[in-house]
Amino acid sequence: MDRPDTALPQLWLMRHARVQVAPGLCYGTTEVDADPVATQEAAAQAAHLLPRGVAVRCSPARRCQDLALALHALRPDLVAHTDPRLAEMDFGAWEGRLWSDIGREAMATWTRDFGETPPGLHGESVHRFLDRIGAAWDEWRLGGRGEVWITHAGVIRAVELIGQGRRRIDAAKDWPATPVAFGCCMPWAGG
Repeated sequence: MDRPDTALPQLWLMRHARVQVAPGLCYGTTEVDADPVATQEAAAQAAHLLPRGVAVRCSPARRCQDLALALHALRPDLVAHTDPRLAEMDFGAWEGRLWSDIGREAMATWTRDFGETPPGLHGESVHRFLDRIGAAWDEWRLGGRGEVWITHAGVIRAVELIGQGRRRIDAAKDWPATPVAFGCCMPWAGG
C-alpha cells in the first residue's frame, strides 16, 4: 500500500508498547520489557502511517529499541539512530519503586519545585529534562527534515510544552496531563 508522502507533519512521535511491569511502578530509565505482541502491533500500525524519507531517532531504552527494530523489519527504509536525549526522565532512587511507596512528603516537595531532582545521585530535575529534550528539538528544527521519535510518554509531553515555546515550568500543575497511549504513533500537532 502506498502512503502519501506529502503534506504530512514533520515530526512523528511514537511511544513504546505496553510494558510488562506491576501497575504503578516508577520505571523512567529502568530497563523493562515491552510486550512483544503489542510491540509488533505498534510497528505494523506505524509502518502504514509513516512517510518515506523521514529520519528515525530512538531512545536507548530496550523497550524503544525493540519497537525500532520491529518497525525496521517491516519498513527497511526506516533505520533508527539511538539518541540518548530521547530517554525517559531519570527518577533517581525512585526508579523501580511503586509510586505509592515513595511517600506524600517526597512527592509534594518534588512537584512543588521542578528545579529539584528526585532523590539519588542520578535523579534528573524537570528543568534538566526539558533542556535535554529541547536540545533534540532544536536539532530537528534546524535539520529541516522530517523525523520520527521512538520514545516515552514524558518526552512526548515535554515536546508538547516545547512546541508551545515553554522550556521551563515550575511545578506539576504546569506539566501536560495529556494521556499518551502505549504504542501510539502520532504527528506532532504543531508540525
